Amino acid sequence: MVEVSGPTDEALLGGLQRAAFGYFLQAVNPANGLIADNSRANVPVSIAVVGFALSSYAVAVEHGWLARADAVERSLAALRFFRDSDQSGGPGATGYKGFYYHFLDLHTGLRVWRSELSMIDTALLIAGALTASMYFDANTPDEIELRELVDMLYRRIDWRWAQGGGETLRQGWKPECGFLHYGWEGYNEAIVLYVLALGSPSHPLEGACYRSWTATYQWENLYGYDFLYGGPLFVHQYSHAWIDFRGIRDRFMREKRCDYFENSRRATLVQREYAQRNPNEFAGYDEHCWGLTACDGPSDELPDVTGEPRRLFGYAARRLHRCRLRRTSPSMPRVTCFCAIPRCCPSHATPAASIQVLRPPIIAPGYRLATSGSTRASWS
Repeated sequence: MVEVSGPTDEALLGGLQRAAFGYFLQAVNPANGLIADNSRANVPVSIAVVGFALSSYAVAVEHGWLARADAVERSLAALRFFRDSDQSGGPGATGYKGFYYHFLDLHTGLRVWRSELSMIDTALLIAGALTASMYFDANTPDEIELRELVDMLYRRIDWRWAQGGGETLRQGWKPECGFLHYGWEGYNEAIVLYVLALGSPSHPLEGACYRSWTATYQWENLYGYDFLYGGPLFVHQYSHAWIDFRGIRDRFMREKRCDYFENSRRATLVQREYAQRNPNEFAGYDEHCWGLTACDGPSDELPDVTGEPRRLFGYAARRLHRCRLRRTSPSMPRVTCFCAIPRCCPSHATPAASIQVLRPPIIAPGYRLATSGSTRASWS
């Protein structure tokens, strides 16, 4: 077993932030400001990734990684594209009712993969756009145009239509079949979606839509932690990229004497505790190796290191199922991938635990690291 030393915490975080931001510079189409979903060849755009990019440009300016004028130019390219995009809702359009299809062609900006009109991914895009409009506040022609574009894009979204006649917001819509047959129910990353929809200056939600959503919550006790359950760890993180939830309580959280920031801290610690106990005896799981979330993973059908067959999922919403707290049956997949993103992101809630997993891991028997030729960057 080999222990690998590394830089100081501050230097480590700074280097990781700079490297992560570099993805947006490498994966962009400068003609329209759109960002590829991952680093594989010929992949489409995920509109949520564009939202993260718009937020990151402001961070990059603050750190001196990007000139302000360059950041504004990149932001304007994307915002102008969405302003002028085809909003007819047709199978080959870009969006409808102010929402956008989940995946778009990097060059044309038109729908690909028969993807859904995505309410949550549109919300993540708009959250990034609003971040840009708040940061770029100078009285210059370009920055004035940027703020006007964001205001127009936000106002164009018809959130009431997205309820589809139901009590909660729908997850998506397709021109081929209409609204998908499920809504945003149970706690998940959609809290930023509801905040934007409730605060809309043009089409705010009406009635008890938000209360109907929180009525589907599941309050659990796992490993001694009382918290609002959500499977993949990213659902406890994404909204926190834009909203500081410390001390903010809705009716549900007031009754639980908690808030969403504290809830994310507990959810993170539950995941860490699960990996440390490792009830299914997976190789490599411990207090420094944890973080089940939606991410890319290997998809090859290869023999396990023990000679047993194993099932690999490629992209999947890897999550902490409540049934995994016990040793699972033989039919349970024996290999699960961890993603560095969920362990890094909750450093705002669990800094001590999160910083340790960013260190080079201890290499132990049965624990495999991806080689440089097999790693890929992915955002969604």
